[in-house]
Amino acid sequence: MSRIAMPTPSASPRQLLQYVLDDDIDAALDAGLMDYVAQPGDAALDPRLPQLLQDTQRRLRDAWAARERHRARAARLARRAAEREARRAPPPAVNTKPALPPAAAAILARAKARATGKPSA
Repeated sequence: MSRIAMPTPSASPRQLLQYVLDDDIDAALDAGLMDYVAQPGDAALDPRLPQLLQDTQRRLRDAWAARERHRARAARLARRAAEREARRAPPPAVNTKPALPPAAAAILARAKARATGKPSA
């Protein structure tokens, strides 16, 4: 029988608020800050609780989106720089003497050997 993984319980809204007030955002995230949804009784616990937690969520989402835009921009600029360098690179050197196919090279070698009077291999 397979077991369904149950989500870990989130910290209480009051604990989330304490993490945010202590500037321990990592602990707040681990405790489920981004899953927090304001409930009618939360303001009774602490009047600033719902607004502060929602503001923190918004700021984190904005920061994550900005970081993603920055990464995408950096990748785009790197790609453009590589394309620009590829256009600036000199074309590959053209071999001025075309290579002969192996059979033609063997025939030519035998002909040269006969012309010089040496036996061919």
